Amino acid sequence: MATLVIPLSGWGRYPVQSCEVERPERYADLHSEAASVIARGQGRSYGDAALNENRRVLLTGRVNRLLEFDVEKGVVRAEAGATLAEILEVIVPKGWFLPVTPGTKFVSLGGCVAADVHGKNHHHDGSFGDHVLGIDLILADGSRVTCSPAENAELFWATVGGMGLTGIIGEVALKLIPIQSPRMMVQHHAAANLEQLFQHLQNPALDDSYTVAWIDSLASGLQLGRGIAMCGHHAAVQELPAGFDHALAAKPGRSRQVPFDFPAWVLSPLSIGAFNALYYRREGKKQQPFLAGYDPYFYPLDAIGQWNRLYGKRGFVQYQCVIPDNFAFDGIRALLQELSGSRRPSFLAVLKRFGAQGRGLLSFPMAGYTLALDLPIRSEKLLAGHPDDGLFALLDKLDEIVLRHGGRVYLAKDARLSAESFRAMYPRYSEWLKIKNAVDPQNRFSSSLARRLEIGGNTI
Repeated sequence: MATLVIPLSGWGRYPVQSCEVERPERYADLHSEAASVIARGQGRSYGDAALNENRRVLLTGRVNRLLEFDVEKGVVRAEAGATLAEILEVIVPKGWFLPVTPGTKFVSLGGCVAADVHGKNHHHDGSFGDHVLGIDLILADGSRVTCSPAENAELFWATVGGMGLTGIIGEVALKLIPIQSPRMMVQHHAAANLEQLFQHLQNPALDDSYTVAWIDSLASGLQLGRGIAMCGHHAAVQELPAGFDHALAAKPGRSRQVPFDFPAWVLSPLSIGAFNALYYRREGKKQQPFLAGYDPYFYPLDAIGQWNRLYGKRGFVQYQCVIPDNFAFDGIRALLQELSGSRRPSFLAVLKRFGAQGRGLLSFPMAGYTLALDLPIRSEKLLAGHPDDGLFALLDKLDEIVLRHGGRVYLAKDARLSAESFRAMYPRYSEWLKIKNAVDPQNRFSSSLARRLEIGGNTI
C-alpha cells in the first residue's frame, strides 16, 4: 500500500504534526510491519493520541464492515473502523441501542475500546469495555489473537483503555441494550451553585439512567458552579403521547457546517458570558419532563459539522479530569475557582458522575466526578513551540489540583500532560507495561502521546 506524508491533528487541532499515513482498504490489509505505528479511526481524540510524528499512522476508516448482528440476543460484531453512527443506523430500528456512548457518534469502535470511552450512564453501567464481549487484536509480530474477559484476559484489559499501544484492534463484538423507542424522556434541574448541583447529582429521587450537568464556567462568588443537571432515560412506549409515531427508526436531523475558522473574539469572556446566562435561563425553565430525540440528547454537537472550527485556526485544548468521591466537591470547586479567576472561559464545561473503576489497566474512570473543559488557544507563540500564552501554565495548576485530590486526566483528551504526572495518576501502569513488553518487546506500537508521556519501552 502507498504511504503519504501529511499534517494531522486531533479534534482540538492542536498539535499539528507531519505523519506518514497508510489507508488499508480491507481487513486483510491491516498489518504492523512499520517500525513505529499507531492505528487511527476517525481522529476524534483531542490531542496527540492518534498522531505519530514523522512515523506511520494506519487509517482504519475504510475497514468498517458490519459482520454480524444477532437481533434476538442484541449482539453486534463489526470491523474496528465502523463508527457508532453506522452501528446506530442498523440497531436502533431493531430495538437496540449502544450500552455506552460518548458525546459524539462519529467515533470508531476500535477507538471506543482503545480509549475505554464513557457516557452519561457510567454511574450505573460502567464504561465501553465493560460491554465488549471480545476483540480481535493484531500483534507486533503479525499474529492475530482473540481477546475477551475470559480469553487472553490480561491482554484484553491492557487493550481496553490502552490507547492503541498493545496492537491493532481489528474486530469488536459488543453487547447492546434493548429500547422501545428512539426517544428520550428528559428532565432538567437548575442549580444556583456547585453545592446545589452536587446535591442534584447525588439525589436518588432525581437520578435516572443517564445524568450529565452543564456548568457556567464563568460564574463566580456565590454562583460558582451554577448549572443544569440533565437526567434522562430511553422513553417507554407508554410514555409517548397518543398518536405519536412509535417507529423506532429516528428521522435524520439537519447538519449545519461551520464554513470557516471563527475569529478569536467570538469566544471571548464577554460572548461566552452572555451565552451562558441565556442558556442557564432557557434550560433551567424546563422543569417538566419532555421528549427529545437521542441525537440531540447524546450528540448535540454532531448537528454542527466541523464544530471545532468555532475555536479558530489555533485550535483548543480539552481538559478532562476525574476526582474521587471523597474529595470530589472540594476538587471540582478548586478547579472552577482557578478557571474563573483566570478569565479563560470554557465554551463547554460538563460534569458527570462516575461509578466504580473499571478493569482496564489504563482506563480513565474511577468512582467520583469528571469535569471536562474546552479551552481555546489564543497565542501563535504556543503553535510555534515557544513557552506558551499562559494556557499551559493554567493547565499545570489544574494538574496540581487534580493530583492533590487523588484524581487523573483523560488520555484521549490530553495534549500536554507530563510523564511524571501520568505515572502519579495511573498507578497500574507498571502492570500494563509488563503486558505491553511481553506482546510488543520492540515497542512498535507507539504514538506522539506515548513518547511524550514515556509510555511503553522498558522504562517504568
